[in-house]
Amino acid sequence: MAPDENSREPYPLDPLEKSNLIPITTQLKARSSAFGDPLERIEELASGNAVVIFSISTCCMCHAVKRLFCGMGVNPTVYELDEDPRGKEMEKALIRLLGNSSALPVVFIGGKLVGAMDRVMASHINGTLVPLLKEAGALWL
Repeated sequence: MAPDENSREPYPLDPLEKSNLIPITTQLKARSSAFGDPLERIEELASGNAVVIFSISTCCMCHAVKRLFCGMGVNPTVYELDEDPRGKEMEKALIRLLGNSSALPVVFIGGKLVGAMDRVMASHINGTLVPLLKEAGALWL
């Protein structure tokens, strides 16, 4: 089924392919007034898809976490904050949410905060990441 022309939802494409990234502002033009607070905006975006990564396009750790999920067969929705005019506000809100200064990348699975790279890798190593992904509908095997 082809998406309707007025749809603002991201297409499920390879997040590592730069040409496939849809700027966050394009997706939210119709709903921009509903996102005055950066935390509300983060919550809305994070709950919109099974796996959501808030990233910076030039960050090596962000690239690594995107590769991890793609290598597992998961197609995360990626929001590149450095390409959004309000990205700095959202990054500061994510730092407050996590309580540390090195927040990105930040991963949400099933609308729930998993955390930054250290938490994602710990979950992957201890075997709890795959069940989370299955529960969220991001993995079927």
